[in-house]
Amino acid sequence: MSNESATPRPSVIQLSIKERAALYAAYIPAFTDGGVFIPTTRDYALGDDVYVLLSLPDDMQRYPVAGKVAWVTPARAAGGRTQGVGISFPKDEKSRALKLKIEEILGAHMASERPTQTI
Repeated sequence: MSNESATPRPSVIQLSIKERAALYAAYIPAFTDGGVFIPTTRDYALGDDVYVLLSLPDDMQRYPVAGKVAWVTPARAAGGRTQGVGISFPKDEKSRALKLKIEEILGAHMASERPTQTI
């Protein structure tokens, strides 16, 4: 018999965003503390813990984020949206700094009307 707890460990997703347009399409400014859309075919439920290692354009650093699934875009979603999950960043200093960093990278893109993978 195993001694391990019944709580599953959060899955780890590496998300490497190489260009601003991709970051714009993935970033979720509607989340108070920021968040990102992650294309995935894996099944997630709302509230699932997800550990994201995020890489941003022109930045060698990887940012670890202990986020939660805040929405799910299913396979064959309306409007040709990509299957995946929206991960909300936790309410902490590291997330605030990451949100500011993303918004700094996006700059003028933040006001764009271009469609994204998010809301």
